[in-house]
Amino acid sequence: MEGKQLKKLMVGMALTATLATAVTPGFGSIGGNQGKAYAATVTYKVTASKLNVRSGAGTNYGIIGSVVKDQMLSVVSKSGSWYKINYNGRTGYVSSDYVQASGTTTPPAESTTYTVTASTLNVRSGAGTSYASIGSVTKGQKLSVVSKSGSWYKINYNGRTGYVSSDYVQASGTTTPPAESTTYTVTASTLNVRSGAGTSYASIGSVTKGQKLSVVSKSGSWYKINYNGRTGYVSSDYVQASATASPKLVVDSFKTLGNAQQVILVTADNYDTKSAKIQTFEKVDGKWKQVLTANGVLGQKGFALSKKEGDMESPTGKYTIGTAFGRYENPGTKLPYRKITANDVWVDDSKSSLYNTWQQKPANGRWTSAENMDIPAYDYGFVINYNESRTPGNGSAIFFHVGTNYTAGCTATSKEQVVSILKWLNPEKNPVIIQSPVSELDKY
Repeated sequence: MEGKQLKKLMVGMALTATLATAVTPGFGSIGGNQGKAYAATVTYKVTASKLNVRSGAGTNYGIIGSVVKDQMLSVVSKSGSWYKINYNGRTGYVSSDYVQASGTTTPPAESTTYTVTASTLNVRSGAGTSYASIGSVTKGQKLSVVSKSGSWYKINYNGRTGYVSSDYVQASGTTTPPAESTTYTVTASTLNVRSGAGTSYASIGSVTKGQKLSVVSKSGSWYKINYNGRTGYVSSDYVQASATASPKLVVDSFKTLGNAQQVILVTADNYDTKSAKIQTFEKVDGKWKQVLTANGVLGQKGFALSKKEGDMESPTGKYTIGTAFGRYENPGTKLPYRKITANDVWVDDSKSSLYNTWQQKPANGRWTSAENMDIPAYDYGFVINYNESRTPGNGSAIFFHVGTNYTAGCTATSKEQVVSILKWLNPEKNPVIIQSPVSELDKY
């Protein structure tokens, strides 16, 4: 527990945050009785000689600094036994066991818990699947949510700002972060920005009519905003909120998906690169949502204009998904699953009647060439239903499997991502995989 550790490691530290008086601004300032001055009712003082400031409300979060005995704290809210504070222009958390609060007002409780429901969920640099993945969170993990933008939560992630899809996060509680897809515009000629959500808090500056605000959340009739690198509060009575359209996903424009409710999209910058971007999408309540983005690889020579056996190129097109496979037990996929044995092969002999099928050794004259299935690349994967007519010479053994360098014509990504996708795929949702250079996505 933070308290016991601090008693041993750092002698008591006291932090006092005086929520200063609200001074009457000049003529024309507006914002809920802002013409009066109010005394601050609560001060927060550190009682330990040194107290860690952490990036989240718990000892499992990283230390971003410290405060010392008798230091005054600017407390924003309370989450369990932790105070959320403004710390050198950043958000920090300190144990309330080592902070003495004097007065009658308690900071508002952070009453909503946000829990990840997906096995693995990408954290992105922006509110959309077009933004880069900066990491991931796992099932059951609690998130520090700042706000909501359409179907994305803005979160604090390892001291950085990140975004996760809200479709895979369960919110329990009463407070909902504001939509970032909303524009907030000041309607008063001059509006005080205060250090807390009330007129008893000091004015730390002002904003003017027509100015756009960066709103973090709403507390009663006050907006919490980012103000010149600091946290501030303005009266919502003098701010107009107007909704803006959420950005579209790439699959929203596809016309060839039919009844597919899950899509794996594999794209590359051009035909000649082996580097690919893998994205997965799922239709939920009639709307497409992005689930995952990962880096992947294609055939050594990239995408094929016209796929041929042995060309080291991956086929382009839209395909259904076949049997899942692996050298180990089923990792949890709903697809039909086949465990690979030492005798399993995939026939790539164009002259064989068994061309482009899964068979077992020995050949006994049935083929002259076949690919061994019992290899690390096929620890886990699934069949891409390419060349189902088994036209001789048009290519065989096209899989989605484990790999990070290049393939002989398949699509590959890390084992972790392959397993994640296998667990996500549901044959009842008619999943398809689309492989294409970015410039040709309009075909779909």
